[in-house]
Amino acid sequence: MLRFRPLSRQALLVGYARFVPFAPGLLLVRDHALGGSVKARLAASAALALGIALGASGCSMVTYQATTEHYDASDGVSVDVGELDLRNVLVVSDDGVDGTLVMTVVNNGTDDVTLGVQFGGDDTETIRVEAGSEVVFGVDAVEGTDEVEPIVLEGIDTLPGAFLPMFFEYSGTEGVEKLIPVLDGRLPEYEHLVP
Repeated sequence: MLRFRPLSRQALLVGYARFVPFAPGLLLVRDHALGGSVKARLAASAALALGIALGASGCSMVTYQATTEHYDASDGVSVDVGELDLRNVLVVSDDGVDGTLVMTVVNNGTDDVTLGVQFGGDDTETIRVEAGSEVVFGVDAVEGTDEVEPIVLEGIDTLPGAFLPMFFEYSGTEGVEKLIPVLDGRLPEYEHLVP
């Protein structure tokens, strides 16, 4: 609310009064507290700061981030079957008739399991994996893992560069079918795996 008051030197010094041109000797004085305009400025400053922060970081809100996507960083593929994690699964073959299965199997469960690996028609290989262990097939084992002899798959009938459909399962879980890449022995890390 605005009121007219007689001219006061104190009001002029404080700065919350103005002269009224049509009435000499009177001042137009604000009757409300000075904090109202300060609060409004503070709110406006906070809103501006929030807008700048959102604007500056907004590009990461709409930009595709490749690091949030799971992908297989090696030549093989990953398969999750129940409590088992199969990593870097691939087959090495030069002629497309027989191939060596390469993979790492991690048993995250509390029970030993027998993993069934089926390829082609009814050809099935079984692999025993103890609870809480990690087994590496076909490559040098990392410290703390068990290394076993490579598994040779006979009669895969898949040329290098193509994909071999394989089915992975163990008792009590739903199996998973995955297309497994077949590579040849051109790369030095795979040349000793050619059957």
